[in-house]
Amino acid sequence: MKYIKLFLGILLFAIGIVLTIQADLGIGPWDAFHQGISIHTNLSFGQAGILVGVILLFINLFLKQYIGIGTIVNIIGIGLLIDFFMASAYIQKSDSIVNGLIMLIIGMFVIALGSYFYIGAGFGAGPRDGLMVGLHLKLNKPVGMIRGSIEIITCFVGFLLGGKIGIGTVIIAFGIGPIVAFTFKILRFEVKDVKHRYFSFRKLSLNKS
Repeated sequence: MKYIKLFLGILLFAIGIVLTIQADLGIGPWDAFHQGISIHTNLSFGQAGILVGVILLFINLFLKQYIGIGTIVNIIGIGLLIDFFMASAYIQKSDSIVNGLIMLIIGMFVIALGSYFYIGAGFGAGPRDGLMVGLHLKLNKPVGMIRGSIEIITCFVGFLLGGKIGIGTVIIAFGIGPIVAFTFKILRFEVKDVKHRYFSFRKLSLNKS
């Protein structure tokens, strides 16, 4: 059952991201960064996301953050699914601002629902969340400051690389947190109650924490 929750969460997360992209109002900071990399390389959008995820994985290991099966599935699965949905054209690009806003909001709620299933499975955090926690512990700075700094930097670099920044970027940056919190509240889900299973590299096994 936990594996079903994990893969369902990854699927919903990818669909949510594609909805925000196809809303055509500007994409989230990390997605703008991935898009920028894609523009300047032969990598697809999803492949650029996978590359960034792998790099962050090694940074997280350096920061002594735990790695779980969910971390690996997050890195590979979301990127592959984004490319699949973008290539299949199941989710069409918005043709108006109103439709775009609706798609953007729906996309953020789908991402929040995906987070509920993915985190609830208990197989470890994604590489971007791991970076946030690792820097928080390493620099001894508030999580909000670390999260905000990461988002600003990735957004700025993404913009310089040609990623699409717009009103949608602002909506996502300020709206995704409250939407996730609201979704978790409705579903009566507490992140702190989840016991994650991580790889133990010393014993080559999975440990709970």
